[in-house]
Amino acid sequence: MAEKTDAEKAKAAKAAAAAKKAGLEKQASKTAGPAYAVNADGLETEHAEPRLIAQYREAVVPSLMEKHGLKNMHQVPRLQKIVVNIGVSEARDNVQMLDNAREELAMITGQLPQVRRATKSISNFKLREGMPIGVRVTLRGHRMWEFLDRLITVAIPRIRDFRGLEPKGFDGSGNFNLGLKEQLIFPEINTERVTKQRGMNISFVLTQGSDKLSLDFLKELGMPFKQPAAAAAARN
Repeated sequence: MAEKTDAEKAKAAKAAAAAKKAGLEKQASKTAGPAYAVNADGLETEHAEPRLIAQYREAVVPSLMEKHGLKNMHQVPRLQKIVVNIGVSEARDNVQMLDNAREELAMITGQLPQVRRATKSISNFKLREGMPIGVRVTLRGHRMWEFLDRLITVAIPRIRDFRGLEPKGFDGSGNFNLGLKEQLIFPEINTERVTKQRGMNISFVLTQGSDKLSLDFLKELGMPFKQPAAAAAARN
């Protein structure tokens, strides 16, 4: 009877593990969405799953559940979208500058940016309602994960005198804002064609609303944040 009970327990444990794995795969597929690449003919074709999705499913979720004592995988933060903004204040005098910023952001993100316009007139800034003042891209699905992968592995290491990202960019609701001083850190940009160095703001919108949990989530994905001791030494 004991052997039968042990066999039943092993069978139940195996079924639970399979169900958990299936649930993680379902969650990852919902997070990722369809992915497409544009070929030489201008047609969109499906491509392989981004590697950060597999890392999230196989490493990040189990690690955070164990570290924070989470009982449900849906308590683990999920990356909903990444929003990239570039302000182009000089566009009020030269529209060509707006076109240049839009082209550069499209090359960086792989998605055509949206032109942002002023919502009200401000005479001190010579700003009129409806005037174009910036460009924005909202990334979701596989494009979002691929952009994050390139940002972590290629772009951030190219920042001059880089000593780690400041963890002060969280907004209290689990979202993280990263400011970059120049677009030249992205290898997609041809430095010979750049007319002006532009800064940008990158917003990472996450679920669950906890700064500490979101910080550990981004660290698990490979975001190089400053260590607490190093951050305190830098401030002093």
